[in-house]
Amino acid sequence: MTATAAALRSQPAGSATAQPEPAANLPAVSSRRGALWPARHDPAAATGVPYRRRASIGLLSFVIMVALPTALAALYYFAIAADQYVAEFRFGLRSAAPVRPEPGTVFQAGLSPTQLGLDSYVVVQYIASRAAVDDLGRTLDLRKMFSTDRADWLARLRPAVPIEELAAYWRRQVDAFFDPTNGTIVVRARAFSPRDALLLARGILVASERLVNGLSARARRDTVHDSEKEVAAAERRLTAALTKLRDFRDREGLIDPHRTANSAEALDARVRDELVRADTELSTMKEYMQSDAPPLKLLEAQIAALRAQRRTVESEVTDTKKTEAQALSRVMGTYEQLEAERRFAENAYQHALEALDRARSAADRQQLYIADFVPPSLPEEPLYPRRLRSLATIFLIAFAVWAIGGLTLRSVRDHL
Repeated sequence: MTATAAALRSQPAGSATAQPEPAANLPAVSSRRGALWPARHDPAAATGVPYRRRASIGLLSFVIMVALPTALAALYYFAIAADQYVAEFRFGLRSAAPVRPEPGTVFQAGLSPTQLGLDSYVVVQYIASRAAVDDLGRTLDLRKMFSTDRADWLARLRPAVPIEELAAYWRRQVDAFFDPTNGTIVVRARAFSPRDALLLARGILVASERLVNGLSARARRDTVHDSEKEVAAAERRLTAALTKLRDFRDREGLIDPHRTANSAEALDARVRDELVRADTELSTMKEYMQSDAPPLKLLEAQIAALRAQRRTVESEVTDTKKTEAQALSRVMGTYEQLEAERRFAENAYQHALEALDRARSAADRQQLYIADFVPPSLPEEPLYPRRLRSLATIFLIAFAVWAIGGLTLRSVRDHL
């Protein structure tokens, strides 16, 4: 036996086995399954806070931050919150002419929106604006609709609110968005009764259609405005030309100087033919009649009358001794200028009318209209408030805040 064993046997019975004193600077050890392990660090012992007290503080914080808000939310949603009905409708903007993509834009369809898409975004923004509230306020009493006794105190609108608060409340009750994949505008209107929801949806649809019609009318006016100005200018020019021509005819006493000149030329030709015939007959009669024979005298007088008539006709057409207003040749010059101006004004007026017709046809093809393929209908079951979903959301948010706060406090305490 060793000396140690002999010493152990030499100790008196019943006496405690002497244990060696631990070193002052060595860590405490514990025996588990016959092995020696370093003792774990106890935060509660280090800070002086018992475990039960920490558990009580954690439970109290959970009740205050998670259980109490969830219970209050459940009380509100299941006992106080009023039912809200939703009337949904869908429509799209369409054009009278099919939209043809320009070359080079086929692969950029997702980058460059079409004009119909831009107009659809305009309608969506209009529905969520104060302008829609003002337009619907002319036919519907929105303040009375949203401040009804059927609404709970939290969701109800105060009756005497300014228009800005009414517009903000309107944006919470009406949801409109545009789906560019199929060109559809979806609108959901919420109210505290099925009838109010239906009236609200129908009013929004009517106001949107009025807006689209106004946009189409404005685009039509812009398209045909320049053509109408050209037509008005051409019409004024034609009117002025016709007025000058009428004044000329009244002043000269001639309806058509061309016809007058043609008549004068025809008369001169007949007189000349008769004069030639009379001269020929006179030459023939002088061969077998004396110079003082009555038939010769009569024929010579007739020839003299024809020559005088020919000189009169010629002087009416081209006599330079007459004044400018009396000479038919000079009248013809003025008339031709006025007639040329009239013809030019008529042609310009005709071309302007044709351009106006083309502009109107283009404007008609670009006209927009609303195609409401899903009209608003009377709701039967309330969709809001979504009680279970709202309650679960509040619980998750409260629990996340509580957990993050607890982890943050524990991390700070461990580093102190």
